[in-house]
Amino acid sequence: MGSEQVPQLPSTAPAPHLPAAQEASLTGMAHRWLLDRIGTLWTLLTHRPVSLYAASVLRIGYGLLYLVYLLREFPHRDEIWGPGSPWTPALAQQLFDQTGWNSVLILSDNRAYFELCYVMALVTSALFMLGWRTRAMSVLFAVVVASFHARSIFMTDGGDNLILLMALYLVLTSCGRRWSLDARRNRLMAARAGDVQEPVRSFSAQQLHDARDTLATVVHNCGMLVIAAQVCFLYGSAGLYKVQGPTWGGGTALHYALNLELFQPWPALSHLVDEYPMVIAIASYLTVLLQVAFPFVLFGRLKYPVLTVLLGMHIGIAVLLGLPLFSGAMVIADAVFLPDRFYAFLPRLWRRAARRTGTRPSAPGRAAGYVSVPPQGRPGVPGATYRAVSAQKDTMPATGPASEQG
Repeated sequence: MGSEQVPQLPSTAPAPHLPAAQEASLTGMAHRWLLDRIGTLWTLLTHRPVSLYAASVLRIGYGLLYLVYLLREFPHRDEIWGPGSPWTPALAQQLFDQTGWNSVLILSDNRAYFELCYVMALVTSALFMLGWRTRAMSVLFAVVVASFHARSIFMTDGGDNLILLMALYLVLTSCGRRWSLDARRNRLMAARAGDVQEPVRSFSAQQLHDARDTLATVVHNCGMLVIAAQVCFLYGSAGLYKVQGPTWGGGTALHYALNLELFQPWPALSHLVDEYPMVIAIASYLTVLLQVAFPFVLFGRLKYPVLTVLLGMHIGIAVLLGLPLFSGAMVIADAVFLPDRFYAFLPRLWRRAARRTGTRPSAPGRAAGYVSVPPQGRPGVPGATYRAVSAQKDTMPATGPASEQG
């Protein structure tokens, strides 16, 4: 028998792979990158509170808006929220049993109790706007907004829905750290303290103090993140909802809105705008485009022109459709996306404009013709000039911080 060749299976070449050392280095780099990102996020979340000026703008805006709203409806308060409302407290209680809401306005049918609640709501809105004891006032303001919103949920135009959400979110934020009576009081207390050293805390007391500050910072940052996410979700969902309808796709949605008698505070103005169909079509398409694209332009400079156009859009809604409460709530909510450096620049811009117009007096010692005072010393006495200059330098560190804090 001849020698038979055994058939050999086709050899599979091993797949090329990286050396073990290179794989370990890549894994280590990815691990370090992930740890760096987590560390950066943790530092951003716990190191310092973000958007303090924006939080203060939200506090001032919503406090003022709700105060004006309550004052505007003061003649109609009984028909909307009081015992004389068609939506009686019994009907409201039946709705609360289904939805789980509640309101302090239905605790009593007494008219004097309702008037007291209304006055307290006005006072709470004003104090919250001014930033007096902001932590407590933010909770009371949220209770006021929730109570009035739930008491007659079918009697309002829906513009207070966003105010209710923002009032609840602002409880979590440190919205009284800037532009408030609390900030002014803390500044004056720091100026009075001067160079007095703080009392030395024990180790446990210092740890508790640091933990409290960190917790307040984390809660504030999370609250501002939730507010920003809420506004993005509102714009995005509104834009996507409009895309599904034929009227917005055809550019005729605003035409139908302008011809509704319910949304015609000035019919002549509505009919005047309705005579320009091209403008209405462009405004319809631009509204949908901006609302859908809004969440995607927040991380660049494109957000500034977008926010400007949205401001004009909300002003148009307030004037043409008669929804000032809704438009005001949306304009204030958009302020959360402006950085702190923008708000910090506004006072300097105001002071610069005031100096140019001459309405603000110059600071003491900086009037026209002011020159530096030469060192005061007796002429002819050696070392007098040196002692005067050194004494002036020694007094500067003591007066500098006090002047900055005032």
